[in-house]
Amino acid sequence: MLQSTLHSLPLLARGKVRDNYAVGDDRILMVASDRISAFDVIMGEPIPGKGELLTQMALFWFDKLAHICPNHLTGQAPESVVQADEITQVARRSMLVQRLKPIPVEAVVRGYLAGSGWTEYQAHQAVCGVPLPKGLQNASKLPHPIFTPAAKAAVGDHDENITYEQVVDMIGDHLAESIKAVSMTLYETARDVAAAKGIIIADTKFEFGLDAHNNLVLMDEVLTPDSSRYWPVEGYEAALKAGQNPPSFDKQFLRDWLEHATLEGKPWNKTAPAPALPADVIQKTLAKYKEALARLL
Repeated sequence: MLQSTLHSLPLLARGKVRDNYAVGDDRILMVASDRISAFDVIMGEPIPGKGELLTQMALFWFDKLAHICPNHLTGQAPESVVQADEITQVARRSMLVQRLKPIPVEAVVRGYLAGSGWTEYQAHQAVCGVPLPKGLQNASKLPHPIFTPAAKAAVGDHDENITYEQVVDMIGDHLAESIKAVSMTLYETARDVAAAKGIIIADTKFEFGLDAHNNLVLMDEVLTPDSSRYWPVEGYEAALKAGQNPPSFDKQFLRDWLEHATLEGKPWNKTAPAPALPADVIQKTLAKYKEALARLL
């Protein structure tokens, strides 16, 4: 399903993956499509069943982490708020959630050096203003997890890495400290759960909102391969020694393919439109998402 088409509820917004519909003035129906994005560009082809996999994984983690921070789930069945002919569009790929005041900060926690963090480290020996030891390399495990926030961008724009001090300026010291502390605890707890299943969670991002009583609430998705780097334990050490990206159960396979993809005979410039995804790239991407969920469960 590349795009949902519910007619019984008002559409609020379409994100990179999720279509959000208003349910009254206090709830949102979040429908996870099979869209996939990379480099902040939505691909033209869906990854069949990806929305279901993402939703099931998010629900797994919301349950595992519920003792740390309240989350946005209402506990109500998504199928209960749509008409009969729309149930197939929402079954297993939707969450009925509280409507919150979103906080415009992506709470990124890194346990390993990868992606934009690795790029920033090479330039500054720091990530988001957090100094790091000399001599680290791509995929190195950090001495301890670090909080490296980003300013949340509109669809199609790139999220911007920012410092903790900038977060304080944006939302205030008390809320910034709460988000940092909760995010670190969420990551460390999830890291240990995943490690027992043979998975390294290299980094992840959390999103939060405030409810009507100004309570901090975990929202959106959580610890899916769309918002996290999932590496199998096996193969990690060999990749580290070779200075390569480790094998992954996330979008890195797609990103690596796109780095060498062409559009109209020229290297793709990472702006829309994206190159068409071949069938084998779609199937291999789906297989990685499936394995991540299978290992966790």
